[in-house]
Amino acid sequence: MAQATVLIDGNNFYASCEAALDPAVIGKPLVVLSNNDGCIVSRSAEARAMGIPMGTPWFQVRHDLERRGVVVRSSNYGLYADMSQRLMASLEAWVEELEVYSIDEAFGRLHRPPGDGDLSAWGTDLRRQVRRQLGLPVAVGIAPTKVLAKIANRIAKRDPSHGGVFDLGQAGDPGPWLEAIAIEDVWGIGRKLSRWCRLRGIANARALRDMPSGELRHRCGVVGVRLQQELRGHSCLPLVAVPPAKQETCVSRSFSEPVTSLEGLRQAIATYLSRAGEKLRRQGQRAGSVTVFVRSSPFNGTRFYANAATVALPLPSNDTAVLLAAALPLAERLFRPHKPLQKAGVLLQDLQPVTLLQHHLLVPLPPEQQRRREALMAAVDGLNRRYGSGTVQWAACGLRPRWTMRRSRLSRAATTRLSDVPVVRA
Repeated sequence: MAQATVLIDGNNFYASCEAALDPAVIGKPLVVLSNNDGCIVSRSAEARAMGIPMGTPWFQVRHDLERRGVVVRSSNYGLYADMSQRLMASLEAWVEELEVYSIDEAFGRLHRPPGDGDLSAWGTDLRRQVRRQLGLPVAVGIAPTKVLAKIANRIAKRDPSHGGVFDLGQAGDPGPWLEAIAIEDVWGIGRKLSRWCRLRGIANARALRDMPSGELRHRCGVVGVRLQQELRGHSCLPLVAVPPAKQETCVSRSFSEPVTSLEGLRQAIATYLSRAGEKLRRQGQRAGSVTVFVRSSPFNGTRFYANAATVALPLPSNDTAVLLAAALPLAERLFRPHKPLQKAGVLLQDLQPVTLLQHHLLVPLPPEQQRRREALMAAVDGLNRRYGSGTVQWAACGLRPRWTMRRSRLSRAATTRLSDVPVVRA
């Protein structure tokens, strides 16, 4: 029985999450802005139809979109992450294997049914179920390989006649479909490789599939040959059901206004470290070193400034208090009084699993103390998960600092914050 690879992709994911929690915006043009309400990063289908370009700075089109009645929302990352987890959990019941590829994409693998082997009805049922459970529209691409499933998903999303589902494995000769896919739109083809292909007359996916393998191997090695074999229908890229352990964890943000004081920089570093510590504990890892980096804006009239400093921990840890004690002194080394800082971040490195901890003779850590600290961190994380991020916070982070990310059009976090849950009154 033949196997099929599917790609399930959320349509206009950020905008769709906003509509799923606020029925009042369904059917209206809606855009979602990036950090600090900077640029348009997601558009509903209605906003796309109006010709609103992706990546446009908000300040340039603000008055025009307000005049045209476009709904504008700030990025609500807590909502999007929670909706993504719910989406991936619901997809697990539909496939035999699942690989979470991004916040709104997942690859799956399953066997084709006996008989004609068509999975279009299966994909239609999946779309209907996801829409009913979560209110999210998805597109389903079905093909023999991951690269072809990407192409099938693109066809399903862009051609309304397919109803959001396209089975490339049952569409006859795939050649004409591949010929309609520009070389730049093939998964795995970057800017430099697409230019190299264009210079040799390789303008679409079909031409890439049919070109001599030796020439592609000479330019791209085995990675290029695998890509070509995937286009020919031979599966070379396995599903990664369990993602590999992360080598680094980074938290960084641009400030809503420049940071000009040492205290403000310390508060930002503490805030980012507390978030990074939560990530580490969620990943089941400890960090052996911490890097703090800062930079100014190249457009504020002063000479550009960027710097970083690293500190090694005596014992790898994911305890926020330990991370703060080690990294906060770095702020004094990085701060410059006459350099307004536009961005800062922390990078946790030398990660190792929590099941492995090499103790140090000169840094004793009693087992009872370690268990108490782990229980404390678990309690803090549990409260923040239940009642919303920042419910329990470290004093070093400050109270309502002025540099925090600007989100003037933020929607309610109705799935992650208890106080934001809608209440129906009789």
